[in-house]
Amino acid sequence: MRETHATAAAALGCTPVGPDEAWGWRGRTLSRAVSAPLGAGWLRLVCAAAEKAGGKLWDGPQEAERFMPPAVPRPRLRERLTWTEGGYGYLAELYDRVTDRTVTTEEPILRTTPDLDDAWWSGLSIAVDAIAEVPTERVAVRQEYLDRAMPQYLGISLDTTAPTWSTAHGDLHWANLTGPRLTLLDWEGWGVAPAGYDAALLHAYSLLVPATAAEVRHRFGHVLDTPAGRFAELVVITELLQTTTRGDNLDLEEPLRGRLGHLLGRAP
Repeated sequence: MRETHATAAAALGCTPVGPDEAWGWRGRTLSRAVSAPLGAGWLRLVCAAAEKAGGKLWDGPQEAERFMPPAVPRPRLRERLTWTEGGYGYLAELYDRVTDRTVTTEEPILRTTPDLDDAWWSGLSIAVDAIAEVPTERVAVRQEYLDRAMPQYLGISLDTTAPTWSTAHGDLHWANLTGPRLTLLDWEGWGVAPAGYDAALLHAYSLLVPATAAEVRHRFGHVLDTPAGRFAELVVITELLQTTTRGDNLDLEEPLRGRLGHLLGRAP
């Protein structure tokens, strides 16, 4: 990945700046700050088996660049390259560099109270609402998945039909949000999801910090405190409980089950 990142940088006329590297989930991405012809940049390299290199995740950032409105703060995508070599597909994306750090750096789960002001929270609410209004044929969450997974991981029989759908970022967690200036990162998986999905996901990843979870509920009450929002929470709980069966997000299992009991009326 390091050698290929260097090759991509050279092809785009970039020079890496500093020793820091940002690795993505299980090493599938490598990103570095670069000096680029149009100024400071951020070069992200994505790797996948050649037969899986393409489709929704591959095209997400490019589609976000085309369709997301100015109310959604995000790094602008300048250039991209794709190629296949040695059985692997690669995607190199050159972005404007974002100097603010992500709220969390190692994982999406929030563990300490973030220092975020009212303008940050207001900007996030505006951005999420703006995303929800973007028309798209991209899909972030499929009804077929809900039909199969919700009874399995929630352990109950329920109507799995999403009451309302809207466009979502699809991966709105604390490692994809910067502060003190707000930027939304990682646009691979955006698309249609049950309405309230983004707010529900951020709330779930905040459960270990009750004050911040309460702030999320306050800022997104217009979405979460509705039947559609409560359904979106059940969807997110389903997804995250599924990840615990693979050994991920284990710290969240107990609070997720507590939240599930609350939503089902089993707890005050």
